[in-house]
Amino acid sequence: MTWLGPEEWQAVALSLKVSAWATALSLPLALLVAHALARGRFVGKALLNGLVHLPLILPPVVTGYLLLLSFGPTGTLGQALASVGLTLAFHWTGAALAAAVMGFPLMVRAIRLSIEAVDPKLEQAAATLGASRLWVFATVTLPLILPGLIAGAILGFAKAMGEFGATITFVSNIPGQTQTVPSAIYAFLQVPGGESAAARLVMISVALALGALLASEALARRAARRVAGT
Repeated sequence: MTWLGPEEWQAVALSLKVSAWATALSLPLALLVAHALARGRFVGKALLNGLVHLPLILPPVVTGYLLLLSFGPTGTLGQALASVGLTLAFHWTGAALAAAVMGFPLMVRAIRLSIEAVDPKLEQAAATLGASRLWVFATVTLPLILPGLIAGAILGFAKAMGEFGATITFVSNIPGQTQTVPSAIYAFLQVPGGESAAARLVMISVALALGALLASEALARRAARRVAGT
């Protein structure tokens, strides 16, 4: 990527770092929540589903502001984490948290649809043979939903790469520290002569987004064929 300048490359590298951490940390929780929504029967299921999808409905700036109130220097959670040496506000770790929150609903939805496509009778058959719930999930459900799980991770990663509103509200736009690709595009467009640098970053963003969508669709079709063939 020699055609990228140092500041542009720095923004791309930081975006990849933030997105990777956001995806890795939120994927296990997304799998747990998706399974609960797909198979669970409990009081408050509709409320949980609403809370999971709330970041898709709220303006990203509102989500970022709520994160700032909760995890900022004066927030209860922020102060508790700061006491153990973990800083989120105005730091790349906060950008990862914001990206994870915004991408979480997409991950849950993709995984949930994959779980719902699995015939419950397959899981019940394994359970009747004496397998525990965890073993049934590990040996029956998980292999069948693996393409959907990967698709959810890809969508979450792509969303994290493109996240702007919540990130800039929560961690600001500090070059080399919190300036991701969307924030860098915004910054370049605010200065004369920055259009070419912004255009290069836009092309990278579009390529990553299209690649993620195509990969997600291909994996979703593979998951459907795999479940139908069982």
